[in-house]
Amino acid sequence: MADIDPPLAPEELAQRLTEVFALVGPLYRRVQRKVEQAAPIEGLSVGVRAVLDLLRENGPMTVPQMGREQALSRQFVQRMVNDAAAARLVEIIPNPAHQRSSLVRLTGSGRAAILAALAREESLLRQVDGGLTDADVTACVRVLGRMLEVFDHVDVD
Repeated sequence: MADIDPPLAPEELAQRLTEVFALVGPLYRRVQRKVEQAAPIEGLSVGVRAVLDLLRENGPMTVPQMGREQALSRQFVQRMVNDAAAARLVEIIPNPAHQRSSLVRLTGSGRAAILAALAREESLLRQVDGGLTDADVTACVRVLGRMLEVFDHVDVD
């Protein structure tokens, strides 16, 4: 039977999680640059792509809901929604639950653009190698999820 590692002491855990942060920042910035370099294919900035993906996953949402979900300011999300609306990738529709906060919904063109972007990104991610297992990815998602929970209270506006 395999030995199970005991949980790390808080000091040691903090040091190890610093290693994770040291990788996540550069990884995020490189992926962001790669997505924007390929943007002419779908015409999407990273911000517009994030809006489209949120709407694909969740259906129509308000700008404040999107901001909270992605830990982005409402002003930034509104600019991205405006860009997406100008490109006819989203449309603004009445919100039956709240007159002053309209819903944003994907158009057919927006759905096609985000699906094309996701397909291209998945193709790039197939290049990741290293014998990673499902357990490795599950552990990674668990660690990053726990780290994200610590910062859930951070105000982005």
